[in-house]
Amino acid sequence: MTQTTTEDATVHDGHGDDGAHHHHYWQGDFIGDEEAGRRLAALPAAVGAALAAVLETETVLAACDALAGALRDPAHPVRARLAAQLPAGEDPAVLAELGGLLDRRELTRKLRRELGSATPGRLDRADPRETVYEAWAPVGLVAHIAPGNAATVAPLSIVEGLLAGNVNVLKTSSTDGLFTQHLMAELAALDPTGALAARVIVLRFPSSRQDWLRLMCAPADAVAVWGGEGAVEGVAAHVPAGCRLVEWGHRISFAYLTADAWPDAGTLDALADDVCLHEQQACSSPQVVYLDTEEEGEVFAFAERLAAVLAARPPAAADAAPGEPDPAEAAEVTTTELVARLEEHLGLTRVFAAPDGSWRVMADTRSPLTASPLHRSVWVKPLPRERLIATLRPMRRYLQTAGLAGSPSDIAELSRTALAAGVTRVTPVGAMLESYAGEPHDGVYALQRYSRRVAVQADPALFATTACLDDLARPVVLPPPAGPLLGKEDVQAPARELGRADAELYFRSGGSTGAPALSVFSYDDYDTQMHAAARGLLAAGYDPVGDRTANLFYCGGMYGSFISFFSVLERLGGVQLPLAAGPDHRATARAIVDHKADTLFGMPSYLWQLLHAEADVLRAYGGLRKVFYGGEHFTEEQRRTLRAEFGIEVIRSITYGSTDLGPLGYQCAESSGGVHHLHADLHTMEIVDLAEDRPAAPGETGRLVFSTHARRGQQLGRYLIGDLGREVPGRCPCGRHAPRFELMGRTGDVMRVATYFLNHRRFLALAGEQGGLRGEMQIRLDRTDVRERLTVRVEQAPATDPERLREVFLAGYPELRSAVSEQLLDLVVEAVAGPSLDRSPTSGKLLAVVDARR
Repeated sequence: MTQTTTEDATVHDGHGDDGAHHHHYWQGDFIGDEEAGRRLAALPAAVGAALAAVLETETVLAACDALAGALRDPAHPVRARLAAQLPAGEDPAVLAELGGLLDRRELTRKLRRELGSATPGRLDRADPRETVYEAWAPVGLVAHIAPGNAATVAPLSIVEGLLAGNVNVLKTSSTDGLFTQHLMAELAALDPTGALAARVIVLRFPSSRQDWLRLMCAPADAVAVWGGEGAVEGVAAHVPAGCRLVEWGHRISFAYLTADAWPDAGTLDALADDVCLHEQQACSSPQVVYLDTEEEGEVFAFAERLAAVLAARPPAAADAAPGEPDPAEAAEVTTTELVARLEEHLGLTRVFAAPDGSWRVMADTRSPLTASPLHRSVWVKPLPRERLIATLRPMRRYLQTAGLAGSPSDIAELSRTALAAGVTRVTPVGAMLESYAGEPHDGVYALQRYSRRVAVQADPALFATTACLDDLARPVVLPPPAGPLLGKEDVQAPARELGRADAELYFRSGGSTGAPALSVFSYDDYDTQMHAAARGLLAAGYDPVGDRTANLFYCGGMYGSFISFFSVLERLGGVQLPLAAGPDHRATARAIVDHKADTLFGMPSYLWQLLHAEADVLRAYGGLRKVFYGGEHFTEEQRRTLRAEFGIEVIRSITYGSTDLGPLGYQCAESSGGVHHLHADLHTMEIVDLAEDRPAAPGETGRLVFSTHARRGQQLGRYLIGDLGREVPGRCPCGRHAPRFELMGRTGDVMRVATYFLNHRRFLALAGEQGGLRGEMQIRLDRTDVRERLTVRVEQAPATDPERLREVFLAGYPELRSAVSEQLLDLVVEAVAGPSLDRSPTSGKLLAVVDARR
């Protein structure tokens, strides 16, 4: 994100400031000099108050992404307001460029690359098998001393401080406009929580006001200075002991050409591109061109060829040039050229220059690195590769980019040599000024300089099921969802677009409630979600050290369950038998016994079939202890059977989620049935009325609506997932702050039959609680010549009594009884073999309701 500047930060300017104007932005307010002075005196207290509240990374990302969209839209009023604040002569196109850098995708990539996670501030387990929690914490207060000639550097520096969670105070030059102040105000306005405003202070004053500079730096935990040695020295005197001094200073870059490369005309053109772009004003611009030779004649000949190429280049466009050299710079250019011309008489140099002074190439037979006066001024020197380290290492503090041209083997060898000499970047010639998202700057990651790595060691006996310490400390507060409610088709249409960015991983749903639906993920999104699911599994009681797991989810056909839980176990470091669900129950049971698995992952319907098909083998084994299931539910009778007959002690949901949204909820040791905690660091949840698009009454069953925040591959806001649920009030006895909800079935479980609404879950509850049903149950709807027919198909077992179940349904379900008594509906209960029940061919899920009415 950061870019090296072309002038020192203005720490020695002496221009006055009109105290009557509000040139300062302080935590949401524009204020004048007098008020700024008062607040500066109380800066430590203001910083402490701001740091007392946690800044969620998502808050920063959401606001930056919204601002990025505004900056890229030429018609947006925010862009128009900020364009009016740009420095004179600054190309308004810089706003769109800034928008690209503030985009969620770019900032998320930066977070992952520099701090290893999109939520680096959360105290997660460093190793899932240990109760040691690590995070990146803010250093506290970062003071930024901005340069005077680069409009985007100051705001981007503050954004980096915000991404690390810091309070930021930034000094701009008294000769600068108010672009940074207004940009930060627009950013803060896009944050409804007010957290960003509380962490941003932008002051505009001359460095002659040493009292202000001292007050600004005294409470700082890190001071970031943009500029050369003079700028750093001017600030360093005010940096307290123990405070980090982060120098973003001037650097020198060079090109290095092998004998194979320098005769090539393409190499010369590429080198000229690097020289002319930004008029050598960037730190990555080449100031010296080294040739891998000791021959003076080759150096002079190459310099003459380079001069011819520069002569053919047009002058910089007036609106793109960084400006004519000021008198001091012009004097330096003239002096350097004159000295080089004088040394021609000694045979040391040869100068090739434009008659109008717009460029110059100075060939020098001496190898030591010589800084260029810039403005298309290039040194050409000999430097055999075996002397490269000895020659350049004395200048290692100032080296930045080496542009290499040569064969692949030469570039591989020279890259290592240049890095050993002190270079921090190696690029091809012609690409020296290019960068990539998340690239280190001057050999370091900015976000790490503004952060501390912190750790908490906890008692394993007390924290065995706690994956993230923050879950017990505070609720996650994410930006509130906005926009219309979305249905399946609203989400599926974008997913079907081929070639879209971030569509790297494709899954299809199981199709248990309709046609299989396509969902796409970026690999980063997938990784984030698998880590979340892993944390949820720890909360449910999975032990990555002691458990031996048979992964028995269905695999293939782009179905994601098996693959996802393979990934979850991989991230947990758990022992895994990747068996997958298959028809050969005997082979599966034998593998479980032979490899001493004690934990089963899978769909309830498949696990139920497996356990009963191989009951003798698995009972005799006696080693099963835990079952983690997904996609369906076990009834209470089934749970009792698993405990009584197979000795299974833990039966919990492995996760609650969907193919398109990923993991949504997880169970803890205090959860039962359909009760789950929300993955509150990934999603926000709403419960809307069953019939109207308004919030459901507290405690009432409604439609579940999820908005995903930690997703860049596919934006999913206010998505009606098709499930029903109700809020579970109060804080969970487990101590977690994450909201709880209870699943109450699918919207498809509610059937419109014979003018009545009937619910599959009601049938299931009656069958289990009063009818003694232990196996599976399915409802089939048909239309006869006379009336509709509802057939309850139950799994055959010795104790199954269809007539008894029919009596239970009629006695316990008044609406059903009315429909039958009014002769609007035929009710049939039949016992069938478990394998004959209809299931999804992809996932193996039991189809709860089969509607054959046509």
